[in-house]
Amino acid sequence: MESQTDIRWIQRYANFHRACQRLLEVTEADRLLEDLTELEREGLVQRFEYTFELAWKVLQDLLTFKGYDFMAGPNGTLRMAFEDGLISDHDGWRRMMKARNKLTHVYDEEEVFAIMELIFDEYAPVLKKLDENLAVLSQKKTYQQL
Repeated sequence: MESQTDIRWIQRYANFHRACQRLLEVTEADRLLEDLTELEREGLVQRFEYTFELAWKVLQDLLTFKGYDFMAGPNGTLRMAFEDGLISDHDGWRRMMKARNKLTHVYDEEEVFAIMELIFDEYAPVLKKLDENLAVLSQKKTYQQL
């Protein structure tokens, strides 16, 4: 029988999966960042922001389901997800979190463009890897295998 925490992480994963696919529509298209319009760049930033938010939240839900006791929020979640093996590049995830937080408060176009380059080159592939790993976990028939 599925519990509420079981359902919660699966539902959150479905939302993260859709968000990740939308981000990858931009980053894996045959277009360069320089070719995107201003509106498309703004959309890229927004897609990255909500995809990252869903990523750490689905990890938090999954870790809670697995029975871990840890500090809630992105810092504690990323630390525990690394310790559990759900993510492999803790430093990369920390850089991604800092970039996401910086995007909320930065207005310098050069800084934003530099972060958009990182979204293309580093962050989108990391989010895609998490999506692939969680897809496998979400398909398991028995959660004792988690």
